[in-house]
Amino acid sequence: METTRKSPKKIIIGIIVAVIIIIIGANCFTVVDAGHTGVVVTLGKVKEGTLLEGLHLKAPFIQKIVEIDNRIVKLEVQTEAFSKDLQTVNTTLAINYRVDSSMSYSLYKNVGANYEDVLITPAVNEVLKSITAQYTAEQSVTNRDLISDGLVTGLNTKLNAAGLYVTDVNIINFDFSEAFITAIEEKQVAQQQLLKAETDKQTAITNAQAEAESIKIKAQAEAEANSIISASLTPEIIEYLKVDKWNGVLPQVTGNSGTFVTLD
Repeated sequence: METTRKSPKKIIIGIIVAVIIIIIGANCFTVVDAGHTGVVVTLGKVKEGTLLEGLHLKAPFIQKIVEIDNRIVKLEVQTEAFSKDLQTVNTTLAINYRVDSSMSYSLYKNVGANYEDVLITPAVNEVLKSITAQYTAEQSVTNRDLISDGLVTGLNTKLNAAGLYVTDVNIINFDFSEAFITAIEEKQVAQQQLLKAETDKQTAITNAQAEAESIKIKAQAEAEANSIISASLTPEIIEYLKVDKWNGVLPQVTGNSGTFVTLD
């Protein structure tokens, strides 16, 4: 009994067909990652609607799926603005934003995948310039929270219509010119010296007041004591004190008409 043997040509064709089937089959499916939506593009045309996370069928070779990240994403932006007192403020910002999943399709169709460069960064520059112009350079440092809140509000006003929502803005750094930093340091030193001078002055005043009060109290006590003593002295007591204090010795010198005679 003869065994039927396939020719090498048929084997090669079979392998090629199997490979083609595998490739086609692999391209019939796509997986959208968690936290993303898929935008379907068919021969360059964006299909309305989006694919949710998970496994999906698609037309092989003629369709591609562009994933849009709908999670909160951090974007760091470095920009330059001017303060109210015309100081240059170099700022580094961390922008936390997300893409509304229901608007992933329109965002990609109207802007493309580089919406950070096209929409977000220019909006950050514009809003920051508007806000920092309301504060002096020194106030910008002490009002970071107000500036951050203003950035969130201003950016959402500009970006929400495109499906972009800013959740938080953190000011990583404010950087000023060397001349301005030196001026601030000198001002702080002057303020500290003025505060010390005021403290020393107040201390001296307090000490002087305390000393004056002490003298006053002592004088009042002596006056009261003298008053009591004066009130208690009667003529009899005064005479007694004279006798008590006399040592029995008569005066040693006496005189008449300007002539002094020593008594033996």
